[in-house]
Amino acid sequence: MSRRSDRELPDIPSSSRRWLKTLPIFLAILGVSTLAIFNYQKASSSIVNSTLYALRTSPTAREALGDEIYFRDKFPWIWGEMNQLHGRIDIGFGVKGKAGKGWMRFKSVRKSRMGYFETQEWSLETEDGKIIQLLEEERADPFRNTVLRAEAKGEVQEDNPQLIK
Repeated sequence: MSRRSDRELPDIPSSSRRWLKTLPIFLAILGVSTLAIFNYQKASSSIVNSTLYALRTSPTAREALGDEIYFRDKFPWIWGEMNQLHGRIDIGFGVKGKAGKGWMRFKSVRKSRMGYFETQEWSLETEDGKIIQLLEEERADPFRNTVLRAEAKGEVQEDNPQLIK
């Protein structure tokens, strides 16, 4: 089989229509990927890890959820604002234990630029709608004494008391 070298070439279809059809798909994938990246950053932050640890060690939370408290979903979604630079943290996420599931909410603000964060709300809402205020426990705010313990051990830098060595 042979082809003639002087034959007419086939028309190339216009690619502008294909480009216009795939642009929304590309933008949707880009948007979902961006949201997933930012959520992963929130989920792996020290704030989320600290609140989850404090929830695990809370007798009230363990009574409501049981042992082995962790994220409710395989891929947890952290809702809310986590803006340490401007002193605003207001997050919530699903948690589960052996005895049940719930929604943990944590809200903390820093009123001045060099001030400490002050926890305003730390609560757990169980599946049956019962809201447990975890800040009202006997042990008070589990996040408050972190810097105070470091000061007692001499681990705080003298020029900036908020930086722990």
